[in-house]
Amino acid sequence: MLAADLVSRKVDVIVTYAGGLPARAAKNATSTIPIVAALLADAVAGGLVASLAGPGGNLTGFSNITLEMQPKRLELLCELVPQATVIALLVNPDNWNVEQFMEQYIRLMQEAAHAKGVQLPVLKVRTEGEIDTAFASLGELQAGGLGVSPDPFLDSRFRQLVALASRYAVPTISVWRGFPAAGGLISYGIDDEALLRQIGIYAGRILKGERPADLPVQQPTTFQLVINLETAKALGLTVPPSILARADEVIE
Repeated sequence: MLAADLVSRKVDVIVTYAGGLPARAAKNATSTIPIVAALLADAVAGGLVASLAGPGGNLTGFSNITLEMQPKRLELLCELVPQATVIALLVNPDNWNVEQFMEQYIRLMQEAAHAKGVQLPVLKVRTEGEIDTAFASLGELQAGGLGVSPDPFLDSRFRQLVALASRYAVPTISVWRGFPAAGGLISYGIDDEALLRQIGIYAGRILKGERPADLPVQQPTTFQLVINLETAKALGLTVPPSILARADEVIE
């Protein structure tokens, strides 16, 4: 509905941000208005572009490599909680254009967990109530930590996630800086401000006459590692110097 409204207003460029679903909605609404989409996962396999180097249509933008970064988040969590033998994974199964993408993602994470010697129970949540239930199950699972998957719904519930992680005293890692800024433990993900600047540059080039078909889908190049030392202390964790040395921001 929102995409159709933008098309009816005859805007010059449409920008989408939260992954493949809004990009697909915009693509379905127009084949002529240029679209700059951010955080695209599997844009080629999903049929949004012909290829990353040559999109070939009215859509281009920036790929979402946060999924490929997720094993690194698991590694960071294992560094923070080296005694953990179980790390749970919170996933919203509705945030996937095609079911096999989620299956590939979970398989990737299970392989990473196996390499670290930890079990990885997957907790699927679609609502606020299911998030509450998932956290309540962590004790029974004997989970020593929790990874929050990249997802607009889960990102929007960051205050709920912070409160629950504190209530259940579970070390939790997110992709979004807002999580540790609000009292969560740690985040590692794409630098949103840098990505927004890149999106603005692409939109500007299109407004000056370049075609989306000729602008390659690029990868984000700037990332942020943020750690909240106050939260680590409350959880009884000692943050390794290796993490402090790599952190882009340390919240005290």
